[in-house]
Amino acid sequence: MLGRSDSRPRHLLVLATLLLVSIALIGRLAFWQVVERQHLATLARQQSTVTAAQPSHRGTIYDRTGTVVLATTVDRNRLIGAPAELSPDQRAAVAAQLVTLLGLTGDAATQLTANMNSDRGYVILAAGLDEATAQKIRDGLADGSLGGLSLESQPVRVYPQAGGAPNTSLAAQLLGFVNAGGTGQYGVEQYYQDVLSGTPRVVVADRTTTGISVNNGSQVLDSGSPGADLTLTLDAGLQLAVEQELLAAWVADRAVSVSAVVMDPYTGAIYAEASYPSYDANNYQATATTNPARFMDPVISEIYEPGSVFKLPTAVAALEKKVVTPTTPIYDSGTLRLDNGQTHVSDADLRAMGVIAFQDVIAYSRNVGAARVALMLGHTTKAASIVLYDTWQKLGFGKPTGIDLAGEVAGITNDPRVRAWQQIDLANGSFGQGVAVTSIQLATAYSAMVNGGLKVQPHVVSAIGDHVETPAPGVRLMPAKISSTLIGLMKHVVLAVPFYRDRTLVPGYDVGGKTGTAQIWDAKLNGGRGAWKANIFNYTFVGFIGRNSPQLIIAVEIHEGTPTVNRQGDIELPVESFELFRRIATDAISTTDLPLGTPRQTASR
Repeated sequence: MLGRSDSRPRHLLVLATLLLVSIALIGRLAFWQVVERQHLATLARQQSTVTAAQPSHRGTIYDRTGTVVLATTVDRNRLIGAPAELSPDQRAAVAAQLVTLLGLTGDAATQLTANMNSDRGYVILAAGLDEATAQKIRDGLADGSLGGLSLESQPVRVYPQAGGAPNTSLAAQLLGFVNAGGTGQYGVEQYYQDVLSGTPRVVVADRTTTGISVNNGSQVLDSGSPGADLTLTLDAGLQLAVEQELLAAWVADRAVSVSAVVMDPYTGAIYAEASYPSYDANNYQATATTNPARFMDPVISEIYEPGSVFKLPTAVAALEKKVVTPTTPIYDSGTLRLDNGQTHVSDADLRAMGVIAFQDVIAYSRNVGAARVALMLGHTTKAASIVLYDTWQKLGFGKPTGIDLAGEVAGITNDPRVRAWQQIDLANGSFGQGVAVTSIQLATAYSAMVNGGLKVQPHVVSAIGDHVETPAPGVRLMPAKISSTLIGLMKHVVLAVPFYRDRTLVPGYDVGGKTGTAQIWDAKLNGGRGAWKANIFNYTFVGFIGRNSPQLIIAVEIHEGTPTVNRQGDIELPVESFELFRRIATDAISTTDLPLGTPRQTASR
């Protein structure tokens, strides 16, 4: 006979175990519902909501008049699909209707159809839709012919002014553009990104199966602030005219690029600044695919050997050291042996002009004469080199000017205190070889030479919102007397040399300046040993125009132009750099509201 399987102790043990488990479960439940209630609620909200940042309205960019819009933001619509909510037949029908409604063909139609026939809960089908097209989609949703779709507001940056060349927008390289993420890239858009963008509106939004829904009941964490508008110093009319001139010169001279900047030498305000080739900022994506290098602004980002326009910095050093006056006789021997006969420099025509005045060394651009003057700057080659280098530094070469544009580079100048110069280095530097600069550096340096000796800050923004920016006071670089002498030297260039005079002067105005022509070294040529490019040169002219005194500085550069005449000492382009200067200067004097009516006085101390 088997014994009984039940026993009181066993029952009590089971009962006690069940009681303990129940107490533990109740305690745990109480812990989750009472102690951890807030934490669990927070986790639940995090799964059903998301913190979203909505961009604020981006500031508008105006030209100097405050009336011409150069860049603004408009609202477009983005079409969102939720094909997961539809049956396969519905997806196909909606896709076919959208292809027709949007006028899509080829790859665009194929891509939309593929996206709409997927199993995704959120997919961008189209962007940048205008209001008329968006309304057709709303009508389709209302009458039931379309489904599984929604529209999202999409801010789009537009540049409404056409440029001076086909397929370009006005001042594209100076302005830059705004990418799909709402961030400015290049130029003004990047430099003033924080000012233009403002601060975003931050909300706690609902997370749905089709994406993120921001409604009136959303919790606002930060209301944000709109971006500020910018008023530039740029004159839209002059900018357009300059761009047209650059295109014409580019075509005629078969150049890689042509650039120009028009600047107020007393305030540093930039009235026009452009290069060609350029691009259309409204379609920057196409440029990014084909040639993103065009986004760079050559005026501030491209360095090159300037050639004889650098004879004026040599003149600054020589006048300050009092080793020459405009009439000091200088022996131009055509060729000058240096470094104990190991090296030499020559004039472009290899001809000696004999003893000529220093002002004619500048006017006729004699390399030998400039080299002799540079050697006179000190008792030793090192001392003379330091004087010339320090003059470059003082004038702003070898460092950024600080212009309010993204992408400026410093250029290249070698310090003789770090690596000693030979006589050939000093001689080459005296006429702009062995040094690399930007056009904006040249314009800024020449401004100091003609405005009475003050270094000004180049800038393109004159006002942020209602706040007018006050130009920084000029820093004295040289005595006003030397500036006056330099003005005389520049005027002598275009008055003394018939070749310049006939194609540079503007009737009724004072004009002066200096040319520069430079060979281009290519390290890849000659089997990697390097060589000068054949029949291709860089051409520069920096000069001023004004009534009775300099009132505008204009710097032009024809980069890798192809001459139609190439004889020893005679290298001519269809449109010379000084001719391009005259064309732009003529455009400037016909532009109303620029400072060319009343004579301006140079600094007197």
